[in-house]
Order: sequence, then structure tokens, then C-alpha cells
Amino acid sequence: MPSKTSGKPTKTTPAAVAQGGLDDRVQQALAWLEAHATQRDRENLARFGIDAKNAIGVSMANIQALAKLLGRNHKLAAALWATGCYEARLLTAYVDDPELVSPEQMDNWCCEFDNWGVCDTLCFCLFDRTPHAWAKVAEWGGREEEFIKRAGFALLASLAGHDKRSGDEPFLTSLPLIEQGACDDRHLVKKGVSWALRGLGRRGTRVCQAAITVAERLAESSHPGARWVGRDALRDLTKRASALKRAAR
Repeated sequence: MPSKTSGKPTKTTPAAVAQGGLDDRVQQALAWLEAHATQRDRENLARFGIDAKNAIGVSMANIQALAKLLGRNHKLAAALWATGCYEARLLTAYVDDPELVSPEQMDNWCCEFDNWGVCDTLCFCLFDRTPHAWAKVAEWGGREEEFIKRAGFALLASLAGHDKRSGDEPFLTSLPLIEQGACDDRHLVKKGVSWALRGLGRRGTRVCQAAITVAERLAESSHPGARWVGRDALRDLTKRASALKRAAR
């Protein structure tokens, strides 16, 4: 049974999780997670609206601590994903090597997303760092499956915060996709769309103003989902625009 303690790593943990073959390391990682699981963290899943299968209840702080012990390892990440354990799948976001992640892997894993926690963590901490991220924004954002579509917009929001190489154009080009996605009334999808639209405010004055124009149009829409997205995003975007103006003075 999982431990009831708050679970800080013990002195023997680093050696334990770093040794052995691939199968051994997977089992050691799962045992480490079990030892650091708590009732509070299990209850937090429901509190945050995460309906995760095979979850044991481990905080993100402890998952990230284990990732540091394991280091980057593409094969280990694949083996951890294959366990189906919720926390092990979150762990892959920090263990996998973005340069080794293929488009096929992204599609295969995305098709198995069944809650927003694993969807957003993989997009925010792994997929947005791959060379295939922008292609998947366009592809997934146009899909109908709930978590695949959510992933498209979660990935766009992640790129807005992390992509330091792209200029304005990819973000401006994404605006029609956002407008289209805003008409999806499913809660997790429209929240992902709003996250992406709000994220564009981070990209500087030109993109922020274009995002505000879209948000204003959506806020006046007769479609309830689009109207919600527009109003939700507009609050953040107007604050961001004001901050950009002050910074430019």
C-alpha cells in the first residue's frame, strides 16, 4: 500500500532508482512513487477535476524530484508510459528527450490522453519542446476527440510561453484555429482554447492586439461557447496590453 507520509526522498533513493536494467528501473520508479503517495494527493485529483485511471496519488513536486533522480532517458520514458500509471505518465514529461520524440509517438500518446492533467503536463513540459510541435497544433486543434483537441490548444498555449525562436507569424496564423475551436462547448476544450488565446498576449504588442481583436469578436458572438472564451480571454489580454504599453514608455 502507498505510504501515508508526505514522502521526501530518502538518502538511499538516488542509488536505488539509478541502477539496473530498463525493467528494473521502471519497477524502482514505480516503487518510489508508491512510497511517496499520500491520501491527500489522491483526494486532490478529484478536487482538481482529474479523473485519472491507475492513479496512486503523488504530488507534482515529488514527481519532478524523481525525474531529477532518473535523468533524461527516451527508452525509460516509453517504458514508464507503457505502465499506464497516471503518475508514471506524468513523469515521462520530464524524463523523455524532446529531440528523440517522434510525431508518431506524439500521436500515439495523445490518443491515450483521458484527463486534462496528463494532457496539459505532456504538452507544457515535453511536446512543446519537440521539433514537431507546430505541426501538431494545426493537426490536433482541428480534431473532434475531446482530449486530442484540448491537446492542440494546450500545445499552442505552451508554445506561446516557451517558444523563444519563432516570430509573430505562427501565432497570428493560429488565430483562425482559435476562433473555430471556440465554438466547441465542451468545458475542457473551451478552457484550452481560452488558455491558448490568453497565451498569445505573451508574444508582444502585435500578437496581443490581434488576439484582443479576436477575443472582442468572440465576446459578442451568439454562440455561448465562443462568447465565454472571448470574455474569459479578454480580461487577461487587456491587462497584458496595458502592461506592454507601460513597458514601452
